[in-house]
Amino acid sequence: MQTPSVLEILVREPEGLCIWGGPPFSNGQPHIRLQRVSCSGANFSENGCRLMVIKSTSSISVYDCAKFTEIRTFEIPAVLAASISPGGTYLQTFQKSSQPQEKNVTLWNIETGAPVYQQFQKNVSKTTWPMIQFNYDESVACRLSTNEIQFFDANDFSKGAVNRLRIPGITAVELSKGLGSHIAAFVAESKGMPASVQIFSCNKNEQSQPVARRSFFRCSTVQLHWNHSSTGLLVLAQSDVDKTNQSYYGESKLNYLTTDGSHEGLVPLRKEGPVHDVQWSSSGVEFAVVYGFMPAKATVFDKKCNPIIELGTGPYNTIRWNPKGKFLCLAGFGNLPGDMTRGI
Repeated sequence: MQTPSVLEILVREPEGLCIWGGPPFSNGQPHIRLQRVSCSGANFSENGCRLMVIKSTSSISVYDCAKFTEIRTFEIPAVLAASISPGGTYLQTFQKSSQPQEKNVTLWNIETGAPVYQQFQKNVSKTTWPMIQFNYDESVACRLSTNEIQFFDANDFSKGAVNRLRIPGITAVELSKGLGSHIAAFVAESKGMPASVQIFSCNKNEQSQPVARRSFFRCSTVQLHWNHSSTGLLVLAQSDVDKTNQSYYGESKLNYLTTDGSHEGLVPLRKEGPVHDVQWSSSGVEFAVVYGFMPAKATVFDKKCNPIIELGTGPYNTIRWNPKGKFLCLAGFGNLPGDMTRGI
């Protein structure tokens, strides 16, 4: 299937959804304007071939991005969350449950409109949605369950879980996106035992031991960031309370692990204070971090955790790469002024 240009941008305007070509926006007009609809959200699949539009709490439409025609509309009562798979094959939805133990998480085949998998889930959060995770080519599919990770045959969900990786106390997982996928598992601190992040292969025959592991105290939640080549994992470990009393927002530490075991340790940040944001470039060989008490510092590191570019300091808490990894945007949102600056 033909995919749209990586320089196309989705914009929600009062008159409907518009698809703009990339810079320099010479004619001042979108080159595609979808039919006017009332919507609360829209997302492209990761490969750019399909667009999901949440029209209401009971209607979700999926569009073909080569033709920008509607493929199918799903009428799903009381839908609270929706996600499209990386290759645009599946739509995943979470509904408000009307009956105890009702199966309210559904995986839909977009082409046929048929449900291929269903389960009950009491609630979802930012760290647990989507419930079923896919790698980029959708050859691996898995979900977090009580004390285990369940793997599915991504071509036939009717088989149910075909493999189970047992990890007592597991509370969060993140599947890497690339080929030769790995999965990161977080176990929270409990009964005097430190919290830990472990990396396992997605190959059933290679799961007897983790390929990398990192343990730490003073950690209540984590953010798990894989690079695009699935070789490196950044772990932002956060605590609600800063025992040094230096920060109202708690304490955070940035850890780095590699799947080949060459690095397991802290990223050497050069300023005291919280980690505000961290992002991998599209190449997966460098990452950028905004950190420290305000004015925050911004640094780009290589895949060996060596600082390679210092971007100075400022009122920043957000950093983003463009899709090709050539440009960086530094910004300060929330209770900061909202300034944005570009780096190359």
